[in-house]
Amino acid sequence: MRWMSGVVLATVTCLLGGCSSDYVMATRDGKMIMTDGKPEIDKETGLVKYIDQSGHEMQINSDEVSTIIER
Repeated sequence: MRWMSGVVLATVTCLLGGCSSDYVMATRDGKMIMTDGKPEIDKETGLVKYIDQSGHEMQINSDEVSTIIER
């Protein structure tokens, strides 16, 4: 019985941990920007919105971003 509750707890922890992935954005000038969660691309303005590692909402022009990779 005890191992069953351990398995359930481990499964729930893995599922909740997978909900919020971190991403790395590489810019054209060589900077690496770590984000908390997936960046969103606003097609109307051409900006990429993301939350930095400090929890601040930031924006960058999508023309400056070369790649976005999930960590």
